[in-house]
Amino acid sequence: MRIKPKTAAGASSVDDSDQKELRRLEKLCQLMARNQIAELEWERRGEKLRLRSALTPAFAGPQHITHQFAAPAAPAVATADVAPALSANQKQVTSPFVGTFYRAPAPTAEPYAREGQMIKKGDVLCIIEAMKLMNEIEAEISGKVISILVENGQPVEFGEPLFVIETN
Repeated sequence: MRIKPKTAAGASSVDDSDQKELRRLEKLCQLMARNQIAELEWERRGEKLRLRSALTPAFAGPQHITHQFAAPAAPAVATADVAPALSANQKQVTSPFVGTFYRAPAPTAEPYAREGQMIKKGDVLCIIEAMKLMNEIEAEISGKVISILVENGQPVEFGEPLFVIETN
């Protein structure tokens, strides 16, 4: 899932070093989702970071990982234990972090995606506002939007399913 931090006006709101940090955090969140890790501790150059996800307890107990460095993670794969059963050609788009879900760039604007709409890889599906940054969430695959699982303006948790996309 690609995340593009934006201000409400659409201009970049972070400098290059902040963007690198956001990418690093995104990779950590993807690593957690891919491996169903409930909690992750990160320590590097004296800085410590602790992340907890809102995973449902589909596995026994929390898993802890302490890293000095982490290899880049592959894109997050949705977990089937937090949403309706999916067919083989359906994929979930999950929230990469905690924030507020918005379907459109402004209250009176058209939504980025609608149920039944065909989308292409790279199309913006929604915005998640986190810490006053508007983050565009892009589709990782092309297909048809089968369902939108979150209401506009609703708070979302890390790993929470947002969309179901059906590929051909």
